[in-house]
Amino acid sequence: MKLGEIIDLDKKYFMNTFGNRTPVCFSHGKGINLWDIDGNKYYDFLGGIAVSALGHSHPKLVDAIKQQAEKLIHCSNLYYIESQAKLAEKLVSISCADRVFFANSGAEANEGAIKLARIYFKKKGMPEKFEIITLEKSFHGRTLATIAATGQDKYQKPYSPLTPSFLKVPINDLDALEKAINGSTCAVMIEPIQGESGVNLTSLEYLKGVRKLCDEKGILLIFDEVQCGLGRTGKLFAYEHFGVEPDIFTLAKALGGGFPIGALCAKEHVASAFEPGDHGSTFGGNPLACTAALAVLDVLINDGLVENSAKMGDYFMKRLSELAKKYSIIQDVRGKGLMIGIQLSIDAAVEIKNKCFEKGYLVGSVGKNIIRMLPPLIITQQDIDGMIETLESIFKEY
Repeated sequence: MKLGEIIDLDKKYFMNTFGNRTPVCFSHGKGINLWDIDGNKYYDFLGGIAVSALGHSHPKLVDAIKQQAEKLIHCSNLYYIESQAKLAEKLVSISCADRVFFANSGAEANEGAIKLARIYFKKKGMPEKFEIITLEKSFHGRTLATIAATGQDKYQKPYSPLTPSFLKVPINDLDALEKAINGSTCAVMIEPIQGESGVNLTSLEYLKGVRKLCDEKGILLIFDEVQCGLGRTGKLFAYEHFGVEPDIFTLAKALGGGFPIGALCAKEHVASAFEPGDHGSTFGGNPLACTAALAVLDVLINDGLVENSAKMGDYFMKRLSELAKKYSIIQDVRGKGLMIGIQLSIDAAVEIKNKCFEKGYLVGSVGKNIIRMLPPLIITQQDIDGMIETLESIFKEY
C-alpha cells in the first residue's frame, strides 16, 4: 500500500487517539536504522520511546522469538511455564527483588504495584493505609488508576473524578513529601528519572531522604523504572545510581525489546501479601513474551550494552553541552546514560522534531520546548556525531 492509502484507512477506522501522526510508515529496521515503505532511511533516536534497546531486528532476539513461536506461543497461567520461571529467576538474580509477577505493559505493572501496596497493609490489619504519594510531572500509565497516580493535569482532566486516593508533591522537595505523609499513606511512588515530562532527575540527597522517611513512617517505596530501567541510564537499574533500594519496582518497555511485557518486582516481605486469587493475568508472562525478555537480558548483560549506554551517554552529553555553548536556543541539557532531554529557550520543540525527521532523524518532543532522545543502547559514537551535525544544521536557523 502507499502511504496515503494507509493514512486514509487509519483516519477512517482507527480511534483518533493519536491525531495527525508523523507522515511515515516503516517497513523494516536493522540496528539503529529504520526504512519506510518508500525506501527512505532513518536514524532512530527515540527507540520506540525507550523500547527498542537492542535496536531493530537484533538477531538474538529474532531467533529466540522465531524458535519459541514454532513451539508454543501461549498457554494459560493455570500451568507452569518454563521461560516464565527462568525469567523470574533472572530478574531476581540481577536486582534487589525477591519475587516477580509478569504483566503486558508498564501501566499494568504499575497497577500491580498499587494493588500490592494496598493489600500489603490491609493484610497487616491496617486498611486505613491506602493513599499513595506521587510526584508532580510524573507519568505512570493510562489506566484509570495509573492516570490518577500521574502528576500531570493534562492526562487527568478528561477522566475526573479520578480513582482515589493519590496525592502529588513537587520533585526533589523532601519537606513537601514529609508534610504530605499522613495516617492514610501506604506508599510513595517515584520515577528515579522522570521521562514523559522531559527527563527530570531526582537528586541523590532526595532519594536517600525518601528512603529514610519511608522507613521511619513504616510505608513502602515504589520505583517506576518502566522507562529508566534496564540499562537506559548506564546502570541496569536506575536505583543503582542512588544506592537506594525500593520495596517494589516496575519494568516494561525495553524488557521485551519490542514484544509487550511488563514486570512487577518486589521484596519478599511485600510480595508475600499477594496470595492465590489476589492478582492475575491472561497473557502476562506467556511463553513467547518471557522468551523474548530472556534474550533481551542476555544481550544487555553479556554483550556490554549497559556499559555502552554509560559510555555513549557521556559522549552524547559532552557533544550536546558543546552545542549549548554555541547556540542560545539550548537552555539546558539533562539526563543520564541514553535518557536525554534538551530544554529549549523558545517554543520550537515540535518544529525542530519535524526538521530532524525531514533530515532522517527520529527524536521526540515534550510539550513546546523539550526535545527528548532515547536511542537504542547499541548506538555508536559515529551515530551520535551524525545527530549532532543534524542538530547544529537546524539550530543555525534560530
